[in-house]
Amino acid sequence: MSHRWAVAVTAALAVFALACEGSGEPGKPTPPPDSPRPGLPSSMTALGDSITAGFGSCVVLATCQRNSWSTGDGQRVDSHYRRLREANPAIRGKALNKATPGARAAALPGQAGAAVSAKADYMTVLIGANDACRSRIDAMTGVAEFRADVDQALAVLKKGRPQARILVVSIPDLYRLWEIGHTEQRVTRAWGRGICSALLANPTSTAEADVRRRAAFRKRIAAYNDQLAAACRAYGSRCRYDGGAVHRIRFTLDMLNTLDYFHPNAAGQQKLAEVTWTASGYAGRAR
Repeated sequence: MSHRWAVAVTAALAVFALACEGSGEPGKPTPPPDSPRPGLPSSMTALGDSITAGFGSCVVLATCQRNSWSTGDGQRVDSHYRRLREANPAIRGKALNKATPGARAAALPGQAGAAVSAKADYMTVLIGANDACRSRIDAMTGVAEFRADVDQALAVLKKGRPQARILVVSIPDLYRLWEIGHTEQRVTRAWGRGICSALLANPTSTAEADVRRRAAFRKRIAAYNDQLAAACRAYGSRCRYDGGAVHRIRFTLDMLNTLDYFHPNAAGQQKLAEVTWTASGYAGRAR
């Protein structure tokens, strides 16, 4: 074999090898960079309240969706959307946040309808804090009513998007906020503006009535979480519950915004993103 012929054959083999490497399999073209990746959602919608809306995570007490643990696209929180987008570019620009400050479980069916209209492949649900955070204990949403609202919302999702996957997240341990903040004057001053009165009214009081009130609040949050878990089980295999992971987060004051000492700041949203991502079922696939 002549030297010129050997060089030509070597070059041809190199081109063939590069073509095979680019396509993954011989004879198959390289897919476009924005092609959907099997096993990962190409659209998502977040349902819930002010926590998922990112309320208070910027510099004012207002919605700040870019810091949402679920659908945020900002640089400070590695949200579910950002993690999914890195692995599946087809989801780019297809993350809808329907969470609304002040929303209770009764608002969830309407939000679910919006997720169906958006043809979401993946939905996150975090609801219940506002059902408990009322002006008085006897004004809190009843446990049976709460469950009925959640079931109705999940039924909307199941009928409209039966192949979609749902992550139901436990309610954070709001009692923990009282534990870490009630001895701090700057914190109790912020709470004095009427934040979650059922729990945080008279935060420094040790009177029996106030102790009982806080205990009743804590018990109601636990009951709501039990119902969230049960509702997800009843839905079927396409619904995952976080197993209480968010409720177990040991929030610290530096994970809350300094305006109301109630809503998570960007660091708190990042912690929510980390814990819920592990529970989502996508952590092992989005690599």
